[in-house]
Amino acid sequence: MPGHDVMVLGASAGGVEALTELVAGLPPDLPAALCVVLHMPSGSTSLLAQILRRAGPLAATPARDGELLRHGHIYVASPDTHLVLEPARLRLVQGPRENGHRPSIDVLFRSAARAYGPRAVGVILSGTLDDGTAGLLAIKRQQGKAVVQQPADARFPGMPQSALEHVVVDAVLPVTDIPAYLVQLAQEPVRGTAPLGSADLDEELRAAELDLGRLNRDDFLGNPAIYACPDCHGALWEIHDEDLVRYRCRVGHAYSAHSLLAGQSDAMEGALWMALRAMEEKASLAARIAERATKRGELDMAERFTEQEQDARQRAAMIQAILSGESQGAQGPASADPLRRGPNLLPADLPVGGSGG
Repeated sequence: MPGHDVMVLGASAGGVEALTELVAGLPPDLPAALCVVLHMPSGSTSLLAQILRRAGPLAATPARDGELLRHGHIYVASPDTHLVLEPARLRLVQGPRENGHRPSIDVLFRSAARAYGPRAVGVILSGTLDDGTAGLLAIKRQQGKAVVQQPADARFPGMPQSALEHVVVDAVLPVTDIPAYLVQLAQEPVRGTAPLGSADLDEELRAAELDLGRLNRDDFLGNPAIYACPDCHGALWEIHDEDLVRYRCRVGHAYSAHSLLAGQSDAMEGALWMALRAMEEKASLAARIAERATKRGELDMAERFTEQEQDARQRAAMIQAILSGESQGAQGPASADPLRRGPNLLPADLPVGGSGG
């Protein structure tokens, strides 16, 4: 009878330190597999696997598509790729971003909930905003375990605080105490190991995997919202996860309310920069036309284009003032600590839909 032997860990800003401390306290014979998502920029090169391998006794490698899950091993999601769990193996998918991230903690956690049910353990560590909350809620609904780093212990408490606001967790611990609790869970037999199954959970994972069959429908999870997707500008559907409100568009981009607000702020800033560029170009072009008209003695035309130049420069100055004011107080989504710088197979006789002893 297996224990809670599939552990998924999510972190963002401050997550390298938290993950390093956590894996340092794990034993070399841990009877569980660990999968890790750390938010990082798309174009970065992740050295997280090497860092974790040096920090503790467990083997740590970048996750590979189709790889079999093994006890005593850490699998690290790569930049710009969702890590998805299936029974006994890993998948890497290039689906839409969730909360502005790929890899997304929520995608990993939901897949663990669907594939492993009560055997899954979700761990939320340091980070800003709230990626991971919806995924941790999915794990609890499938009777898995939820562990959260103590917010006061986290370098950035946003993600732990969000999880505690929306999920009834099993343990809230400083990061140095989490390893002992995970060892205890790994050794605790799990009865009724089959996932409960959920049509909504399947639907959200199909969205993360960019299932084309899902796109060719008009009935989506949730109700139509009045907002547009910051990524593709398509319509959003509002999903109520108990008291957690989330949004997803037709092609699958997903947001919590806080992440949607951050995404809208980024989109607005981008539009303002485009408007500033357009006004400066208009002013420059109008000035050149006015200069040429003056040389030809066409003074009325020169005056008209000089007025257009002045108007464009005034508008550009207004936009520049708005951008300067926002840049002093704005806080965009935390890009997570960018990293620029023979174990046993999991039991294969307990697939989704199987029965536990």
